[in-house]
Amino acid sequence: MRTRGFLRRSSAALAVSVALCLLATACSGDGAGTGTPPSAGIELPPTHAGFDYQLGAPYPPPAGVSVVVRDHTQRPAPGIYNICYVNAFQAQPGAEKEWDADLLLRDGAGELVMDEEWGEAMLDVRTAAKRERIARKVNAWIDACAAKGYRAVDPDNYDSYTRAPRGLLTADDAKAFLALLAAHAHAKGLAIGQKNTAELAPFRKEVGADFAVVEECGQYDECGDYTAAFGDHVLVIEYTGQGMAQACEGWGDRIGVVRRDLDLVARGHEGYHYGTCDGTG
Repeated sequence: MRTRGFLRRSSAALAVSVALCLLATACSGDGAGTGTPPSAGIELPPTHAGFDYQLGAPYPPPAGVSVVVRDHTQRPAPGIYNICYVNAFQAQPGAEKEWDADLLLRDGAGELVMDEEWGEAMLDVRTAAKRERIARKVNAWIDACAAKGYRAVDPDNYDSYTRAPRGLLTADDAKAFLALLAAHAHAKGLAIGQKNTAELAPFRKEVGADFAVVEECGQYDECGDYTAAFGDHVLVIEYTGQGMAQACEGWGDRIGVVRRDLDLVARGHEGYHYGTCDGTG
């Protein structure tokens, strides 16, 4: 597993995306951030909760943690609210052969489009037919999450379109695919989070996102973009002291904030770091 930390779109691209959102009639943020109530039986993560992000390896959550994110291949932590991570918009490193070849995104020369930072092939969500086929595989993971006892799902790489060659993937492609996953998660009784992608937060109701899981919104001054759309239903992971300080100072009394090491190693291993706004860790 890996993080999206330090993979930032250019400020120019972000400015264009935000401007388009503000001009679009479909831009449907709810101002106060309350959003549409979740379906009956779907429980959102508690707000301002002790939070841990355990993608590298699972371990007993630190004292005070009541919300944890773990990979879909792992079991949930007993007795707390568990969110199930799935890599929804890209293949895991080296897992290209697990996907039909035509579902992998290719450029105009027929070359596989990679997220070079992480060695992950991007998935081709440009057409409804391909989105449906990709969703069948991701939804099977979501089904397994529900069967294991997870309460919510965290589909990663919503922002893949920002790293694809110019114009090859669009925000509309990403939103259409996340909407498919959200409908399926809700049908299984799971809440679903939006991962990063501040410029699409105003569309959270359109796609069906219930809360946000965001990396480094303190570091990049984006936390207010998420709370404007999701209210206090925001979970933040910071990887630097500066980002943690900024997230805690501006938002630590409202939302869940944790500082983790960039490699997300398990407690007891070299490099492990866990910290909270109240100084724990």
